This record gives sequence, C-alpha cells and structure tokens, in this order.
Amino acid sequence: MKVVFLIPVYNDWASLRKLLKLLDTEFADRNWMLEVLTVDDGSQNPFEETDLQLNELKTIQTISILELRRNLGHQRAIALGLTYAEDKSDCDIVCVMDGDGEDTPVEAKRLIERCAAEDFKRIVFGRRTKRSENFQFRAFYEIYKIVYKLLTGQDIRFGNFSAVPSKLLGRLVVVSEIWNHYAAAISKARLPYTEVGTVRGTRLDGKSKMNFVSLVIHGLSAVSVFGEVIGIRLLISTGFLTVVSVFLIAVVVIIRLFTDIAVPGWATYVSSFLVVILLQFITLSLFFSFLVLTGRNNAIFFPQNDYRNFIRGKYEIRCGSDSIVNG
Repeated sequence: MKVVFLIPVYNDWASLRKLLKLLDTEFADRNWMLEVLTVDDGSQNPFEETDLQLNELKTIQTISILELRRNLGHQRAIALGLTYAEDKSDCDIVCVMDGDGEDTPVEAKRLIERCAAEDFKRIVFGRRTKRSENFQFRAFYEIYKIVYKLLTGQDIRFGNFSAVPSKLLGRLVVVSEIWNHYAAAISKARLPYTEVGTVRGTRLDGKSKMNFVSLVIHGLSAVSVFGEVIGIRLLISTGFLTVVSVFLIAVVVIIRLFTDIAVPGWATYVSSFLVVILLQFITLSLFFSFLVLTGRNNAIFFPQNDYRNFIRGKYEIRCGSDSIVNG
C-alpha cells in the first residue's frame, strides 16, 4: 500500500523535522510505501534541505516540498495539496495531518488502517475525544458548535486530520468548497466518511500561531460553505417574524378601536415600534434572498482546473541521501 502524508507548513520546519522522525519510526513495522507531500504555504523562512536531516529517515522514501506563490492559509494549502496529489500521485491513501505534532503518527496509523478496513470506500476523520486546550478555548468551541448547528443544521465533530482513499480524490477535487473549509466541504458534498476517536498530541516545537482572530476566521470559513442553507434558514426566520409583527400590529389596532383598556397615546408608540421592526424584517428578507441568488451566480474556484496557478515550484528529495532529485 502506498501512503502519501499531506502536511501544510508555514515557517514551522523545526516541528516538521521532528514529526518526520516520529512518522519514520512509527511506520517502520509496516511494509508500506511512504511519501510525504509538504505544502509550503508561502513561508517567510525558505526551505533548507538541512532543516529536515533526511539522511536519518529509513522508512519514508520521498519528501516533496510544494511551494506556493503566496500565503493562502491552512485550508487552502490543504485544498491545493489534495488536488496536486490527485493529479500527480498514484497512491492508495492520502493522510492529511498538521505539521506541529498535534496530529500524532500513532493516530495517523489508526486512521489509515481503518480506511483500508473500509475497503477504501470512505474518508476516515479523526474526532477529538480528549482536547488539550485551555478552558476558554473549549468554552468558545462549544458555543461555536451550537451556533454552527443552528445556522447550518449540521454537526461539526472533526477537523482536517483524515485519511482519504484515492478512489474518492477524484470526487473531492471538484468540490469547490474545499477552498474555504476542507471538513465542512466534505459534509456538504455528501461524500462517504466515518469517524475514529483520537487523542490530541502536544506541539513538538515553538508556539502555535493560531490566535482568537484566526479561530474566528476559521469558524466563519466553515459556516460560509453552507451560505445558501444559512440564507434560506434566515429567510424563513425573517418571514416568520414578519408574520408575528403584522399580527401584533393588528392586535394593537383592535385594542385601540374596540376596547377601553388602552392608555392614551400608547397605540401610536407601539404601532410605530412594530412597523419599524416589520420594515427591518422585510429588508432582511430581501437581503438574504439576493445573497442566495448572488452566491449561485458568482464564479467559483474549481480546484482541479485552478490549482496550478498557485504553485511556484516543487522540490523532490530522496530520503537517506540528502539529495534533491528535481526542483
């Protein structure tokens, strides 16, 4: 079985070097062909062959460094890497994992073996059963999951860590939404997948570059994949609230004209307030309608055709020799 590890990297060569050693050791007991496809997401620190100490690797056969023309972010680097692997590689499985060590080689082996056990018919995601973040992060993440469920009607239980069989790569690279969020796109495209509980590892070197703003952007990217669904849900909600507003205005008019329980002047204020709310709901309904229609008419990123525009070049290195085969 041939396995390609897809690892996006941004300036984190020290962590990648340690991760490669762990992968090399962990898979030494498997008679598999192992390759690593590293997507250099526009790193400020250029790749140096000596950073990886490839002469120490015995199990991994080849490491490819795919250089992007600019920094695009984690999700888009994964999208380009998957499309490149589908176009250039003849592997059986692509294992998507982070290069900082939080996706561990032990768990990667479990995902790959589960994918093989599924007869290469399903994408296997790693679902965190134990998280190592602080309380604040976990609290915001739970809030995010609730909001995500309310807006999209979908549950989100996993991230990028996954094993993708080559049989499904051809279907995956025509899903334009992977440009924004890999996991959410697979859910929307209804590609077959399953989940395996995994334990989050610890970072191998340095500090995480992820901050609160980055997390918010990541969450919004996942939500944007279901933009049409969210637009329809909000349109229905505003329609319902519009009906409620009209009903309340009618109640105010009936009380004012046909009963004596009204306080002088109250009907005018209440009616004006409800009319303002009604106009806002109507405006929101029109806004969401145009949002959905505009989203369906806009040109979309098509991974299979467009990915080459973002690739600057590639280094292919044979492990154990410290020599670049081509670049």
